[in-house]
Amino acid sequence: MDIQQLKALLEAVATGNTTVDSASQALKDLPFAELPEARIDHHRALRCGFPEVVLCEGKTPEQVRSVGRELLEHGEVLLATRASVSHYQSLAQVAPDAHYHEQARLIVVDRRAEPPSEGHIVIATGGTADIPVAEEAAITAEVMGNRVTRLYDVGVAGVHRLLAHQELLHSARVIIAVAGMEGTLPSVVTGLVSVPVIGVPTSVGYGANFGGVSALLTMLNSCASGLAVVNIDNGFGAAAMASRINRTPAS
Repeated sequence: MDIQQLKALLEAVATGNTTVDSASQALKDLPFAELPEARIDHHRALRCGFPEVVLCEGKTPEQVRSVGRELLEHGEVLLATRASVSHYQSLAQVAPDAHYHEQARLIVVDRRAEPPSEGHIVIATGGTADIPVAEEAAITAEVMGNRVTRLYDVGVAGVHRLLAHQELLHSARVIIAVAGMEGTLPSVVTGLVSVPVIGVPTSVGYGANFGGVSALLTMLNSCASGLAVVNIDNGFGAAAMASRINRTPAS
């Protein structure tokens, strides 16, 4: 049950179209439901603005199917991250309308009649190799109800490519900057704009990159104020934070 469904239920009680007992029955499975392998947080959307997201990594295809079925029985949106083809094939048995985004490793089921598209998030990457992480962020942000513009391969090795899009950067409510190698892009972007920037270090790079640690440390040690940093390859986390920023009323 999402926020709109809860409001409708309360209105039905207030107008006498349903009884208190019926409303209590509809709410009985909140805040969570117990499965053999998981406890599903059906109250997540009411508290946080978006339903519980399924991390497929470490779960069997059967577990993903079971959890996904439970979530879809109580909501219209399902987002599953770090998903394999096997996870998708299993979930598709109970959700034929599921879509698999192979590059981003995401499974999406969206049954909303009119999905929201608010705010504006620009997602920039240092290089083409960073796009899988950026796509995890972009698709997640779109499913969470944000308008997204992609600006890929604008790294500092050819910084004029980034500077050519300053008007676009200034149009954003929040920017996600995704970069591997030395991880400089978020600092440069933050120095150009007045909106929050979220840096995402990626594991792309040569030996001394240490699987993304060098990019992470560069971003954490940035002298540009207004930059926040998530963990290595965490496009989902960046999108979730950007979405919350977008939902915060402008002063």
